[in-house]
Amino acid sequence: MTMHSGSRAGWAAILAAAALVWAEEVPTAALEMTVGQSQVIDCPAELARISTTDPAVVDTVAVSRQEVLLQAKGAGQATVGVWLKDGSRRLYRVQVSHDLEPLRKLLRQNFPGEEIEVAGGREAVALSGRVSSQGVAERAVSLAGSFAKTVVNNLSVPPPAPEKQVLLRVRFAELNRSAAVSLGANLISTGAANVTGRITTGQFPAPEPGKITSASSILEGVTGTVPGHTASLSNFTLSDALNIFAFRPDINLGAFIQALRTQGVLQILAEPNLVATEGKEASFLVGGEFPVPVVQGGASVGAVTVSFREFGIRLTFQPEVTPRNTIKLKVKPEVSTIDMANAVTLSGFLIPALATRRVETQIELAEGQSFVIAGLLDDRVTENLARMPGLSQVPVLGALFRSRQEKKSKTELVVIVTPSIADAEALARQAVEPTMPLEFLAPAAESGKRQEKKPRQQER
Repeated sequence: MTMHSGSRAGWAAILAAAALVWAEEVPTAALEMTVGQSQVIDCPAELARISTTDPAVVDTVAVSRQEVLLQAKGAGQATVGVWLKDGSRRLYRVQVSHDLEPLRKLLRQNFPGEEIEVAGGREAVALSGRVSSQGVAERAVSLAGSFAKTVVNNLSVPPPAPEKQVLLRVRFAELNRSAAVSLGANLISTGAANVTGRITTGQFPAPEPGKITSASSILEGVTGTVPGHTASLSNFTLSDALNIFAFRPDINLGAFIQALRTQGVLQILAEPNLVATEGKEASFLVGGEFPVPVVQGGASVGAVTVSFREFGIRLTFQPEVTPRNTIKLKVKPEVSTIDMANAVTLSGFLIPALATRRVETQIELAEGQSFVIAGLLDDRVTENLARMPGLSQVPVLGALFRSRQEKKSKTELVVIVTPSIADAEALARQAVEPTMPLEFLAPAAESGKRQEKKPRQQER
């Protein structure tokens, strides 16, 4: 009896070992499928039984005695077992994923040259790689959103390039046209060969290029000496047109202006330097504000409040750097002064008027090129009456004791603008602390060493 029980235990161990060896020797194959795909497995013998660990991922159908059809139902992993009538068995580990090739093809078509890799499934898609800009990354994520509910953005984007800045050197000048007539000079009609762009409005044409070829000839005829140039303006003509013309960077415009200032023809009103990021607007104002009483209505009818109006020299400009590395400018210069001659009285308050000269234009220049806005004229007639009290009121003879002086002035506002592209990184790298020719304060340790004196050795 004992021998019989021992025989049973031995046979069970032998069968378990044999089953283990048989299981270890079952051939296993790996298959990759996409959702909706079907694949047929050919078997060397007739089928006995088929099983799958997850029918939601892979479904199996016996289509013949020796053929099994696998149908990919959903993303995931499943194991398919096949038993044959000859006693053999086979295992298939099937990995099912969503077909992302249409998405890859669409990304290649829309973003050629971009390194975009796609991984994941229907529930979530991950985009990885390196793209040229943040805009490309955002559009790629939006496109992938039509294929999956969730899009993981692992795209690398290079840091954005620093925005370009434009430096505008501006000079507001007032031209005394009376003095200019006496010299035969005019900033408008130079007839210069260096005119690269011109706009005119008025009864006289803009200057034609081809007569002046250098800065020295521009200054020809000026009485007086400018460093490096001695010339005159006698070959210029006068025009009442509003002209805009441009100078090349190699023309010595500064010497030309200095020559006019020496003759009392030109007076510099302001020389501001403005810096603005391209596409943004920058403005400059030199002047002041004057109070204007405002009578209120409604519930506060009769009440007077005070508001302030600006006057002076104002410049507003908006730069844009083109792909050709030229500078496109939208410029609005304005000069306004208080005009008491046209003042009005309101509720006992004398409110002055504003005499304003304003122009707005758009121009495209190369870096370092200057352009001039001129032709903003201002004619004034001032009458001064000097008289002796009492005697000047006597009929007929009173004219001997009073004098009348009439003064006419004709000025022209000239705006000279020179734009250039500012290097923001170079400005940031400049030292903040000023450099000094001599060391201002030495470190405490070094100064202590310098002041420290060696003790004299005592003579023995």
